[in-house]
This record gives sequence, structure tokens and C-alpha cells, in this order.
Amino acid sequence: MTKTTPRGRRRTVARHGALSSPHPATFLLKIVGIVAAVALVSVGGVAAYAAIDLTAGVASEAVELEGQDAVPPDIGAIETGVDLLVVGTDECEPEYAYMFGERCTGADAEGQLNDVNMLVHISNNPRRVTVVSFPRDLMVPIPSCTREDGSSTGAMSKQQINSAWSYGGLSCVAKTISALSEQSIPMAAKVSFGNVINITDAIGGVDVCIGNGGIRDRYTGIDWPAGMRNVQGMEALQFLRTRHGLENGSDLARISNQQQYMSRLARKLVSEEVLSDFGQLYRLAVTAVDNVTLSESLTNPVTLAQIGLAVKDVPFDQIVFVQYPVNTDPADPNRVVPNYAAADQLWAALAANEPIAVTNDPNRGGGVVTVDPSESPAPTETTAPDPDATESAPPVDEAVVQLPDSIPGTSAADQTCSAGNLRTSG
Repeated sequence: MTKTTPRGRRRTVARHGALSSPHPATFLLKIVGIVAAVALVSVGGVAAYAAIDLTAGVASEAVELEGQDAVPPDIGAIETGVDLLVVGTDECEPEYAYMFGERCTGADAEGQLNDVNMLVHISNNPRRVTVVSFPRDLMVPIPSCTREDGSSTGAMSKQQINSAWSYGGLSCVAKTISALSEQSIPMAAKVSFGNVINITDAIGGVDVCIGNGGIRDRYTGIDWPAGMRNVQGMEALQFLRTRHGLENGSDLARISNQQQYMSRLARKLVSEEVLSDFGQLYRLAVTAVDNVTLSESLTNPVTLAQIGLAVKDVPFDQIVFVQYPVNTDPADPNRVVPNYAAADQLWAALAANEPIAVTNDPNRGGGVVTVDPSESPAPTETTAPDPDATESAPPVDEAVVQLPDSIPGTSAADQTCSAGNLRTSG
């Protein structure tokens, strides 16, 4: 891929002071917090701290990823980094089906859609983490995939990305995103949306910030005032699914709102309250293993530990969440198509392991609003600095790649609140 050099360079929009990095154990949980926030959990972090028998139960159901590179014995041996795909499906679990309305009452109620697709890129030294979210309404080519029964599907030139699961499960989603991004994806995990209830209950909920005058969404049952709110169980699922409760009301706005959840869950998981309680940590590991479908490459606890060691010193401001760049589909204003030119700049920066900066103003998307940390209510959990951590933020003279304005996103160090659809009077 040809590398495109941006003309301007600066730091991430709304970037605040870098937080100190946790030690390897805590970062394993932070990675889980990041990738689990929407797909809701990747076993990658917490399972490494539980007994090996926790992974033994899922190994027999693990998925082989078709056409992807094998995972080497040492994560550090991957010179261009490693990519982990996290997929969230909307399967109609009986106890939560009412939350999905017509999706779970019609002819398609038995099927599954991969509505959340996140590619987690961990760079080689210096280590950085970039989480790329792919909109569910993105129209892309879907390659030929192998079904569970061994038969193959035909390649398709243009289909909605969230239909890839129906053609070949987790492996087909990985193959589709691998072809789109030109990245090899050796590891993947899948979780149903309903499992967020079990996950958030296991960690005591996540503090989220509701901006504007609040959120009201009759589709998900939300009617919440502005301010900080601890969401647990069903409320967490409602928060992650809402789009009608946001100022913009689009799926793209929902991605921005979900990224707020990711950042705050990451902070929660590296707080002393969670990490100092081994019993809680173990229960989280058990819950994670019980709620995921893994690729074969993620069932080895050694691999899980190596992922944590590979990223142990990454500070929050070098954990960046971005949305894959898109344009409106000329054939359907309700769908989007890839903005390949902008995406090429993102992939080139990741391949070159250059620090990236989001230049798109997150306030424009209608999903979140930025806030000054001194002016927003503080969450009940706080991030405890690790005295043994080393600072790995880029030196002040290291060039930072300014991403195109067409790539929305934030870093884990940014402070945002949901852009609610209710406005205060006066």
C-alpha cells in the first residue's frame, strides 16, 4: 500500500494530559475494556488470569479463520503489529428479544447480523493501540466464504457488511474486513449483544456521561436526564444500542457514543476497585469465557498473556478509537460506501507505526459532545496511577500523522458525553 503523507500534523482533538500506563496485568484488562465495550468482551485480557480450564471449555467450539496468517509464538515477532477482530451480533436471545422490536419478530428472527465490527490494531514498538469501528450500513464486497457444513458461498461485489456473518460466521466477517482493510486478522472473538448484561453486572456497571438535556428513546426505552449515570445490565445494553436518543440519530452517531462507553469502561477496569479484588477479577474472567466465541488462535492462555505484555506501557492518549471513513452510497442515501482514499492514509500510518491524531471535531457528529474534565461530573471510579509504569507517549519531536477530517474518532484520554436529543430550556 502506498503511504500518503498528510500535509498537516497535530495532536488529537480535545486531547488532555496523558494518563500513566498500567502494568501488564492491568493492561490486559484495559484491552478487554476497549474491545469488549461494544462487542462487549474479548476473552483476550481477563482469561489469562483465570485457570487454564476456563479456556478448555471453549477450545472445542473455536473457529478457524479462513485465509488469515497464523499467530507466531511471540507477539513481538510481528513487525507490523497484530490485529484482533471483535464482532458483536444481534441474535434474538429469548430473554432480550423484546429489545430488538421487529428484528426479532419477523422472518429473520432466527438469523444473526454482525452489527458491531471493531478491528483492534496493536502496533510494534513503540506500542500503540488503534480501534477501528466499521459502520453496520457500510456496503462492501464480501468474498467467497466457507460455511460450517464445508460448502462455499459465492463472492459478492456489494453487500451490507453486517450480513457477512450469515454467509460464514466469524471467519467470513474476518475475511471480509481483512479484504477491505488489507490487514491480516489472525485473531477474532464474537459476542452477542445480550451478553452485555452479564458483563456489566460482573464489573458493577460503567459510569457514562449524558450531555445536552438528556436522552429519550422510545425504541430502547431510555428516558434519562443529563449528568453522570452508572449503567448496569439492561441499561448498558440500552445505552449501547440507542441512536434515536442521540442528537443526530444515525448509526454513525451511535458509534461515537459507543466509543465514550469504551473509554469509560477502560478507565473502570484499570481502577483499583476492580483490579485489587482477585475474586471480582476471576468472576469477570469466568463471565467473559462464558460469553464469547473465539478463533482458535485465542484459546491459548500464553497468547493472551503475550498480548498484554505487548501493550503493557501504552498510555491512554495512544489508544485511539476511529470510525472507518465513509461516503454516502450514491445508490441509497441510507447506506454508506468506503472512502478508500481516506482509509489508505489510516492504514499507511498504522503500517508505518506512526502516531495518529484525529482532526475531525467529535461535536459535529451528533453522537457525543466534548467537555472540559474540570467542568464535567467525575465518575465514582478513579484511575489509579501505577508507580512502576513507564511513559511511552511519543517524544515531542516525533511527527504525528494528522488523519483526514473524514475519519471521526477520539482517544481514550478524551472526555466526552452523549449528545442527548433533549435540550434544556432557557
